[in-house]
Amino acid sequence: MSIQETLTPTPPPVRLDADGVLRVGRSRLTLDLVVRAYTEGASAEEIALRFAPIALADVYDVIAYYLRHRGVLDEYLRESDRLAGALDADCQTASARALIRERLLARRDASRLAG
Repeated sequence: MSIQETLTPTPPPVRLDADGVLRVGRSRLTLDLVVRAYTEGASAEEIALRFAPIALADVYDVIAYYLRHRGVLDEYLRESDRLAGALDADCQTASARALIRERLLARRDASRLAG
């Protein structure tokens, strides 16, 4: 490889999957995890150790991609947080419904045994 070839820009190791989630390289690792670790103060080396499927160079590329497109990606991260919060609320509601159903069925069964 020549010096001239190294000056050719390469796309960041980020892809948008079928669900609209940004993932790093061919891994299932989301961009969110890498960026959050970076914004919380983790070094690229720490991030590469924490998330073994991605190479250190890819971590640096993802961080550079984030820094170059911070406005758009911060909005993406906010929307991701909003969707995660909505999903969490749905899961908690479903869990509460399941507990209520269990208690009602237990009461019904207890009243049948007593009656």
